[in-house]
Amino acid sequence: MNFEALYKLSYGLYVISSHKDGKPNGMIANTVFQVTSKPVMIAVCLNRENLTNSYVKESKVFSVSILEKDTPMEFIGKFGFRSGKEIDKFKNIDFFWGKTGAPIVREHAVAYLEAEVRDSMEIRTHTLFVGEVVEADILEEKEVLSYAYYHYVKKGKVPKTATIYLESSMSQLQGSNSFQNMD
Repeated sequence: MNFEALYKLSYGLYVISSHKDGKPNGMIANTVFQVTSKPVMIAVCLNRENLTNSYVKESKVFSVSILEKDTPMEFIGKFGFRSGKEIDKFKNIDFFWGKTGAPIVREHAVAYLEAEVRDSMEIRTHTLFVGEVVEADILEEKEVLSYAYYHYVKKGKVPKTATIYLESSMSQLQGSNSFQNMD
């Protein structure tokens, strides 16, 4: 099987954020998509090991900050390869509290969506959250960051908790030392 076929699916890179007891947390995700138009519903898929997953489960809200093409790797690394169990990911980050109380990352974002969870499904290692969009806005008129650009141009890595991580094919394509274990 040629797993590279999966790389032909279109993805973006997003910061998915939520909160618990007034503490914000967020993570990088690539699986965000619109499900319906009336009402406007979106879905995000988050690994169950990620702290943001438990925050979304508890608060029943999340935000999606759509990243700009020129987002620095250091910023992606902070939200994608560091755990909110160990650091405050929102320290020194430009963000605001949204309509639902979810934190919304403004830094390096071209737009955001804010949603209230209406349904969820456990899928082996991940949870698929479906949320009704209650707020959305455009922040910057810039090109969005695609996963293809992140992976092939920026040479970005894939954490083992990502929806697109495929151990057998990814290690063959990039070398097994390219991956970091994200909690």
